[in-house]
Amino acid sequence: MGMMEYTPSSIAPLLLRNLVTSIFIFADKSLLNLAQKYRPLEFIHYILITSFLFFLRLLPSRFPSFNSNSDKNHHTFTFESHKNNIYEPSRGSDDSGIARALSQLLSIVNDIPVNSRKYELVRSLAERLIDENHRENVEALHEVNRAVLSSAFSRALGQLEAAVVELVGDMASSGRVQYRLNRVFRVVQSRAGWGKEEASRSGISAEKLAAEILWLAQKLAACGFAEEAVERWASASNLGWLALSAEPRLQGSLVKVSAFLFKQAKDLGVETSTEEEEYQKKQHRKTKLKMLLSWLPLLCRGSDGLDMPVLSTNEKAQLERVLEDNIQMLLHEEQEQVLSLWLHHFTYCPYSDWPNLHASYARWYTASRNHLLLH
Repeated sequence: MGMMEYTPSSIAPLLLRNLVTSIFIFADKSLLNLAQKYRPLEFIHYILITSFLFFLRLLPSRFPSFNSNSDKNHHTFTFESHKNNIYEPSRGSDDSGIARALSQLLSIVNDIPVNSRKYELVRSLAERLIDENHRENVEALHEVNRAVLSSAFSRALGQLEAAVVELVGDMASSGRVQYRLNRVFRVVQSRAGWGKEEASRSGISAEKLAAEILWLAQKLAACGFAEEAVERWASASNLGWLALSAEPRLQGSLVKVSAFLFKQAKDLGVETSTEEEEYQKKQHRKTKLKMLLSWLPLLCRGSDGLDMPVLSTNEKAQLERVLEDNIQMLLHEEQEQVLSLWLHHFTYCPYSDWPNLHASYARWYTASRNHLLLH
């Protein structure tokens, strides 16, 4: 596969686009600052952005060579990925045909829109094959489920974090008008072939990914591999931090995932006896600590803001008990770290009084007081 050749006719529109884009960015920042002080300049700012977007639409039609270069770039990408639209399954650690077939199904479920008429068909087929593997008393089939589901969970988790980064970045812009203009700009970029190869994701697709992560976590737990999902979710501290600034619907979806996996984390490392199991217990305690530090703030801040409650009253009460049990299994100084984080977010969130971990805080404080008196 050779590299794309650049000619003077193909470089000219690229230079023109880069020059105008640089000028626009500089002028837009300056004008935006002035527009906040002088209201009449808002209209000029609007005209500037509209003209720039019109220029982006016009450029490919005025320079056909630029359009062809974009097509070459796109062709190169698709050729490497799909080889003339013939699916070539990836070969991982499990090099069996059924593993590759199941991986392909889960990849399709992850990629196609949820409103597609094929979505439920493919997802139902994948679920049936996973359940059939689980029912068979064959270790190799169980290992296929573990490897394929874990890989799919990691893939969806990475895509979800990328989608939330984009959404939070848009919401942090200067206002609603700017947010809409950013979305229009990305659409124009994509159509002109100047953006990333992967299309930008919307809030709906982020919610779709969160729902599929919950489904994959449930399948892992049903197959006896809940630890795989718990460890990956506990390590997603960056996503947990970004989720605090996400929109309420997405926050609600992430709260549901966290609630399910907190329950799964409760029983990790409970029954131990041998030295090797004691090591595993220590690792499980570290996982619970990471889980609490990553996702407890979202539980404090992300359970309200919707017409319908994210969790029922009974589910909230049950999860509070699970959180208390998980905290109780930590070392004393680790409990202080978690409870200090909880107290901060619980206190400064005006819309929610859940989860109520006052009992855990009181137990930790009493133990700390007794320790001080003894020493």
